[in-house]
Amino acid sequence: MTFFEYGDTEIAYLSAACPKMAEAIKRAGKINRKIDADLFEALISTIVSQLISTKAANTIFGRLNELVEKMTPDAILAKSDDEIRACGLSYRKVGYIKGICEAIKSGELDLSELTALSDEDVIAKLVKLNGIGVWSAEMFLIFSLHRPDILSYGDLVIRKGVMKLHGLERISKKEFEVYRKLYSPYGSTASLYLWHLANEN
Repeated sequence: MTFFEYGDTEIAYLSAACPKMAEAIKRAGKINRKIDADLFEALISTIVSQLISTKAANTIFGRLNELVEKMTPDAILAKSDDEIRACGLSYRKVGYIKGICEAIKSGELDLSELTALSDEDVIAKLVKLNGIGVWSAEMFLIFSLHRPDILSYGDLVIRKGVMKLHGLERISKKEFEVYRKLYSPYGSTASLYLWHLANEN
Protein backbone atom coordinates (compact mmCIF):
# COMPACT_ATOMS: atom_id res chain seq x y z
CA MET A 1 0.00 0.00 0.00
CA THR A 2 1.35 3.43 -0.98
CA PHE A 3 0.58 6.61 0.94
CA PHE A 4 0.78 10.29 0.05
CA GLU A 5 4.39 11.21 0.77
CA TYR A 6 5.38 14.22 2.83
CA GLY A 7 7.97 14.82 5.49
CA ASP A 8 10.00 17.28 7.52
CA THR A 9 10.22 19.91 4.76
CA GLU A 10 6.46 20.22 4.37
CA ILE A 11 5.83 20.07 8.13
CA ALA A 12 8.44 22.72 8.89
CA TYR A 13 7.11 25.06 6.19
CA LEU A 14 3.45 24.78 7.21
CA SER A 15 4.29 25.08 10.91
CA ALA A 16 6.31 28.26 10.33
CA ALA A 17 3.66 29.75 8.04
CA CYS A 18 0.77 29.13 10.41
CA PRO A 19 1.08 28.55 14.19
CA LYS A 20 -2.46 27.16 14.33
CA MET A 21 -1.58 24.61 11.66
CA ALA A 22 1.57 23.79 13.65
CA GLU A 23 -0.63 22.90 16.63
CA ALA A 24 -2.92 20.77 14.46
CA ILE A 25 0.04 18.91 12.97
CA LYS A 26 1.58 18.26 16.39
CA ARG A 27 -1.73 16.95 17.72
CA ALA A 28 -2.47 14.68 14.74
CA GLY A 29 1.02 13.34 14.07
CA LYS A 30 1.77 11.58 10.80
CA ILE A 31 -1.27 11.09 8.56
CA ASN A 32 -1.32 8.20 6.10
CA ARG A 33 -3.65 8.59 3.14
CA LYS A 34 -3.60 5.92 0.48
CA ILE A 35 -2.82 6.93 -3.10
CA ASP A 36 -3.67 5.04 -6.29
CA ALA A 37 -0.87 5.25 -8.83
CA ASP A 38 -2.89 3.35 -11.46
CA LEU A 39 -4.44 6.34 -13.24
CA PHE A 40 -7.16 4.37 -15.03
CA GLU A 41 -8.31 2.57 -11.89
CA ALA A 42 -8.25 5.88 -10.04
CA LEU A 43 -10.62 7.52 -12.53
CA ILE A 44 -13.02 4.58 -12.44
CA SER A 45 -12.87 4.57 -8.65
CA THR A 46 -13.67 8.29 -8.67
CA ILE A 47 -16.92 7.64 -10.53
CA VAL A 48 -17.82 4.64 -8.36
CA SER A 49 -17.23 6.60 -5.14
CA GLN A 50 -19.33 9.66 -5.92
CA LEU A 51 -22.11 10.34 -3.38
CA ILE A 52 -21.78 7.02 -1.54
CA SER A 53 -19.91 5.85 1.56
CA THR A 54 -16.36 4.56 1.39
CA LYS A 55 -17.55 1.11 2.48
CA ALA A 56 -20.18 0.93 -0.28
CA ALA A 57 -17.69 2.21 -2.85
CA ASN A 58 -15.14 -0.44 -1.90
CA THR A 59 -17.77 -3.17 -2.19
CA ILE A 60 -18.93 -2.00 -5.62
CA PHE A 61 -15.38 -1.52 -6.92
CA GLY A 62 -14.54 -5.03 -5.72
CA ARG A 63 -17.51 -6.47 -7.64
CA LEU A 64 -16.48 -4.54 -10.74
CA ASN A 65 -12.95 -5.92 -10.46
CA GLU A 66 -14.32 -9.45 -10.22
CA LEU A 67 -16.57 -8.88 -13.22
CA VAL A 68 -13.87 -7.63 -15.58
CA GLU A 69 -10.99 -9.66 -14.05
CA LYS A 70 -8.52 -7.04 -15.26
CA MET A 71 -9.38 -3.35 -14.99
CA THR A 72 -8.78 -2.04 -18.52
CA PRO A 73 -10.89 0.01 -20.95
CA ASP A 74 -11.27 -3.00 -23.25
CA ALA A 75 -12.40 -5.26 -20.43
CA ILE A 76 -15.04 -2.79 -19.26
CA LEU A 77 -16.32 -2.03 -22.77
CA ALA A 78 -16.70 -5.77 -23.39
CA LYS A 79 -19.34 -5.95 -20.64
CA SER A 80 -22.95 -4.88 -21.12
CA ASP A 81 -24.43 -1.93 -19.25
CA ASP A 82 -26.65 -4.35 -17.31
CA GLU A 83 -23.68 -6.48 -16.23
CA ILE A 84 -21.85 -3.43 -14.91
CA ARG A 85 -24.98 -2.02 -13.30
CA ALA A 86 -25.43 -5.30 -11.42
CA CYS A 87 -22.26 -4.45 -9.49
CA GLY A 88 -24.30 -1.78 -7.73
CA LEU A 89 -23.93 1.18 -10.09
CA SER A 90 -26.58 3.45 -11.55
CA TYR A 91 -26.98 3.56 -15.33
CA ARG A 92 -25.67 7.13 -15.21
CA LYS A 93 -22.44 5.99 -13.57
CA VAL A 94 -22.17 3.11 -16.03
CA GLY A 95 -22.37 5.70 -18.80
CA TYR A 96 -19.68 7.82 -17.17
CA ILE A 97 -17.36 4.82 -16.78
CA LYS A 98 -17.83 3.67 -20.36
CA GLY A 99 -17.35 7.25 -21.54
CA ILE A 100 -13.93 7.35 -19.87
CA CYS A 101 -13.04 4.03 -21.49
CA GLU A 102 -14.10 5.26 -24.91
CA ALA A 103 -12.16 8.52 -24.49
CA ILE A 104 -9.01 6.52 -23.74
CA LYS A 105 -9.60 4.09 -26.61
CA SER A 106 -10.14 6.93 -29.10
CA GLY A 107 -7.06 8.81 -27.94
CA GLU A 108 -9.12 11.75 -26.71
CA LEU A 109 -7.64 11.11 -23.26
CA ASP A 110 -4.01 10.00 -22.96
CA LEU A 111 -3.41 9.10 -19.34
CA SER A 112 0.34 8.89 -19.82
CA GLU A 113 0.55 12.56 -20.78
CA LEU A 114 -1.16 13.78 -17.62
CA THR A 115 1.99 13.42 -15.52
CA ALA A 116 3.71 16.05 -17.68
CA LEU A 117 0.88 18.60 -17.55
CA SER A 118 0.38 21.43 -15.06
CA ASP A 119 -2.31 21.09 -12.39
CA GLU A 120 -4.53 23.49 -14.31
CA ASP A 121 -4.13 21.58 -17.58
CA VAL A 122 -4.87 18.24 -15.92
CA ILE A 123 -8.09 19.69 -14.52
CA ALA A 124 -9.01 21.14 -17.92
CA LYS A 125 -8.49 17.72 -19.55
CA LEU A 126 -10.42 15.74 -16.97
CA VAL A 127 -13.47 17.98 -16.63
CA LYS A 128 -14.20 17.35 -20.32
CA LEU A 129 -15.20 13.83 -19.27
CA ASN A 130 -18.80 13.34 -18.21
CA GLY A 131 -18.92 12.63 -14.49
CA ILE A 132 -15.64 14.34 -13.62
CA GLY A 133 -15.88 17.81 -12.10
CA VAL A 134 -13.23 20.13 -10.71
CA TRP A 135 -13.31 18.57 -7.23
CA SER A 136 -12.86 15.05 -8.63
CA ALA A 137 -9.98 16.27 -10.79
CA GLU A 138 -8.35 17.90 -7.76
CA MET A 139 -8.60 14.67 -5.75
CA PHE A 140 -7.05 12.84 -8.71
CA LEU A 141 -4.18 15.34 -8.64
CA ILE A 142 -3.50 14.63 -4.98
CA PHE A 143 -4.12 10.90 -4.72
CA SER A 144 -2.97 9.67 -8.12
CA LEU A 145 -0.54 12.23 -9.50
CA HIS A 146 0.80 13.10 -6.04
CA ARG A 147 0.75 16.83 -6.75
CA PRO A 148 1.99 18.81 -3.73
CA ASP A 149 -0.07 21.99 -3.80
CA ILE A 150 -3.80 21.24 -4.00
CA LEU A 151 -6.21 22.84 -1.54
CA SER A 152 -9.75 22.46 -2.84
CA TYR A 153 -12.33 25.16 -2.20
CA GLY A 154 -14.90 22.75 -3.62
CA ASP A 155 -14.24 20.28 -0.80
CA LEU A 156 -16.75 20.96 1.98
CA VAL A 157 -14.66 19.15 4.57
CA ILE A 158 -11.56 21.18 3.69
CA ARG A 159 -13.57 24.38 4.11
CA LYS A 160 -14.89 23.08 7.43
CA GLY A 161 -11.31 22.37 8.50
CA VAL A 162 -10.14 25.87 7.60
CA MET A 163 -13.06 27.44 9.45
CA LYS A 164 -12.50 25.25 12.52
CA LEU A 165 -8.76 25.94 12.57
CA HIS A 166 -9.16 29.69 12.28
CA GLY A 167 -12.37 30.14 14.29
CA LEU A 168 -14.53 31.24 11.34
CA GLU A 169 -18.29 30.81 11.01
CA ARG A 170 -18.18 31.00 7.21
CA ILE A 171 -15.61 31.49 4.48
CA SER A 172 -15.88 33.04 1.03
CA LYS A 173 -13.87 31.92 -1.96
CA LYS A 174 -11.82 35.12 -1.69
CA GLU A 175 -11.05 34.46 1.98
CA PHE A 176 -10.23 30.83 1.22
CA GLU A 177 -7.68 31.98 -1.34
CA VAL A 178 -5.76 33.75 1.44
CA TYR A 179 -5.32 30.43 3.24
CA ARG A 180 -4.54 28.56 0.02
CA LYS A 181 -1.66 30.99 -0.58
CA LEU A 182 -0.60 30.68 3.07
CA TYR A 183 -0.20 26.90 2.76
CA SER A 184 1.34 26.98 -0.72
CA PRO A 185 3.47 25.26 -2.02
CA TYR A 186 2.38 22.42 0.27
CA GLY A 187 -1.39 22.70 0.04
CA SER A 188 -1.85 18.95 -0.37
CA THR A 189 -0.15 18.22 2.96
CA ALA A 190 -2.23 20.97 4.56
CA SER A 191 -5.31 19.27 3.09
CA LEU A 192 -4.49 16.04 4.95
CA TYR A 193 -4.48 17.91 8.25
CA LEU A 194 -7.57 19.96 7.46
CA TRP A 195 -9.53 16.80 6.63
CA HIS A 196 -8.34 15.27 9.89
CA LEU A 197 -9.14 18.40 11.88
CA ALA A 198 -12.65 18.69 10.43
CA ASN A 199 -13.46 15.15 11.59
CA GLU A 200 -11.97 15.52 15.07
CA ASN A 201 -14.40 15.38 17.98
